[in-house]
Amino acid sequence: MLAPERRTRGDLAIAALIVVLVAVTATVIWWHSDARGTTSIAADAPVAEPPAAASVPTALHELWRAPNTAATVPLTAAGAVVTGDGGTVIGHDRLTGAELWRYQRNMPLCAVSTEWGKTVAVYRDRRGCSQVTTLRGSDGARDAHRSSDADDTLTLSSDGTHMLALGTTRLEVWRWDLVRTVEYGRVDAPVSSGTQPRSGCTFESAVAGKNKLAVLERCPGDTSDRLTIQNPSPKDAQEPEESGSTVLLELTSDLPGTRVLAVSGDKTAVYLPGDGNTLQPRIGVFDGSANPVAQYPISSPLLPDAAVGEVQNDITVWTGTQLILLDSRNLDPKWTFDGALGPGAEMGRSLLVPVADGIAVLDPRTGTEQSRIPLQRNASTDGRAITTAVLGDTVLEQRGNEVVALGP
Repeated sequence: MLAPERRTRGDLAIAALIVVLVAVTATVIWWHSDARGTTSIAADAPVAEPPAAASVPTALHELWRAPNTAATVPLTAAGAVVTGDGGTVIGHDRLTGAELWRYQRNMPLCAVSTEWGKTVAVYRDRRGCSQVTTLRGSDGARDAHRSSDADDTLTLSSDGTHMLALGTTRLEVWRWDLVRTVEYGRVDAPVSSGTQPRSGCTFESAVAGKNKLAVLERCPGDTSDRLTIQNPSPKDAQEPEESGSTVLLELTSDLPGTRVLAVSGDKTAVYLPGDGNTLQPRIGVFDGSANPVAQYPISSPLLPDAAVGEVQNDITVWTGTQLILLDSRNLDPKWTFDGALGPGAEMGRSLLVPVADGIAVLDPRTGTEQSRIPLQRNASTDGRAITTAVLGDTVLEQRGNEVVALGP
């Protein structure tokens, strides 16, 4: 019979050294991991989404306010009001502002938006605005996550189906689970070279619709801005499917300020600036092949902070001084309202529009003012739009870098 093996002091020393090395390696990995710099505190219980308001209140007063520097509009997800500031995203109780849930990382926020009952938070690392996480609006629990190459700045927008992440040299479109459906512009992956129709372009604005993605870009060799229309859900996310692309020189005379405003069906609305002389500022409408089909003069040029909203499926465009409603069927203007401070939001089948002395209540079909809610705003917006959202009977206004909750 063989003698049993016995452990020597050397064996024990080697085993101890292995244990120490494993512990040190695990500590180093954890120290440099995203998890070490992340705090995620979910709500104790899911917050219920309040029923939609049946009517508009006759009076409003301030309930609470909070910084919201990572967005330009008030954000709601499920029953929570969402704010982003620094590296922190917070879900608030709509009535008290109390913190329901929190998500925080040791890196700066690029942008925050909400869609699909979730919050989409984008953080900046050494690859740009590349770290993307979705949080359930009801309790703040982490959901999907993605990471990819990105520009150092980007904006988020959504049409209810897709989320558009727009940078200056590349853009992506995501579906509800953050799976990318479009990659357009600068592509660093060698395997994807040659898949883009143009290279070296700079993106100026873009809007995603359910059926079309409209991009305004400036490309080498072009004499003016180019409007490109493509599929927001092509067969291959890395191979854009264009339906048309048009250089806008004859329509803009290469004037600065051209901007995509809205996409509805196969139509795209584009702001075409005037030259202050013979060429008047206009809203141009283009078909699904990027061909111009109509132009509508407007009384004043769009300011840089012009904003777009929605009411009863139609589109509101705030020029900086005036509110214009575009019919979603063909994007032609239906009415205008002077004195608006932002694009407004729907409540009780009326349109609430911020004005200097309060909130004007408009009939969305005609633009007729039905009533006015007096309101004293004790803060400066620095000339920026006051954007509005509604959650139940709570009215939310983004004023500068703050969101303000108003209640009856």
